[in-house]
Amino acid sequence: MATQQTALSASPPKAERRDATRIIGQFAPLIFLFVLIVIFAIATEGRFLNPLNIFNVLRQVSITGMIALGMTFVILTGGIDLSVGSLLALAGMAAAIAFKGTNQNTLSLETTDAVGLGVAGAAIMAMLVGTAGGFIQGFAITRLGIPAFIVTLGGLTIWRGLTLILSNGGPISGFTPDYRYWGNGLIELPWLTELVQSRVAIGIPIPVIVFLSFTILAYVVLRYTRYGRHVYAVGGNPEAARLSGLNVKMITLSVYMIVGFFAGLGGFVLSARLNSSEAVAGIGSELDVIAAVVIGGTSLFGGEGNVLGTAIGALLIGVLVNGLVMLNVSSYIQQIIIGLIIILAVAFDRYVKSRRRA
Repeated sequence: MATQQTALSASPPKAERRDATRIIGQFAPLIFLFVLIVIFAIATEGRFLNPLNIFNVLRQVSITGMIALGMTFVILTGGIDLSVGSLLALAGMAAAIAFKGTNQNTLSLETTDAVGLGVAGAAIMAMLVGTAGGFIQGFAITRLGIPAFIVTLGGLTIWRGLTLILSNGGPISGFTPDYRYWGNGLIELPWLTELVQSRVAIGIPIPVIVFLSFTILAYVVLRYTRYGRHVYAVGGNPEAARLSGLNVKMITLSVYMIVGFFAGLGGFVLSARLNSSEAVAGIGSELDVIAAVVIGGTSLFGGEGNVLGTAIGALLIGVLVNGLVMLNVSSYIQQIIIGLIIILAVAFDRYVKSRRRA
């Protein structure tokens, strides 16, 4: 009897430890983000918290964040897409050609006449190209049975090569103000500009608004729709999902189309921001996108995660890079730090899961 009482009294602390581990695992990205902001604010003597710098960070992470939203859908199903950077470049180039009505290279950033489909047509073209690229890769994965890693690794070079062919190896530059607005436009906040006595107008960048809008939409889809539940089910146990009547192949195909759509959107916004579409755009962005998703708490093994965590993960990377730049840390060291954070994030994810099972 005494032994049973001892065992019962020992159970609550163990349960509390499991709950604490779960809570820390759920909010770790947010906690780490807050800690980073405090550290950089102190280290830069408050310069990091300047509203101009904060909005600059938000603008920088918005394009990576958009693509990371789509990557969240893919990784939730247990897949991966290594081609998003190349697909971004292809979509951005397609947008430029659609807007200009020509693929003639233009090195000058000065505005030139556009005889193509206009801004709306260019944006639609970019998103169609991205979605089509995602469909092709999803088809190869689901119908031909080729592993996602191999398909998207091949896509990484194929889409880059197509971009070079489309562009004749050079950039297409010099867009009109209404095109550039989608990358550099602001919703100005005069009261904030006056408050900090800035000589430059302060406001919310348009890419940030686009990113936040799609974040909310993706969150609603994953959290409150049947399709969202199906995505989680496929990632949790594909065979069980199939036996329960879900069309696993169609769901898998759809998530690659979704990430392709976001790569296309990102390509359009990036070209508007840079006032140029270039074949080298997006090189290496796969690392940042996957890092944002993993750091945000989405499991690489599928079935767990959410887009709010991804948004925080993208912001965390942006804050980290911006703070390191302000502290004059070498870009080489920045890459090492981001790589280490990815490894630690995955290690922590596995640790939390093992604690739950225990």
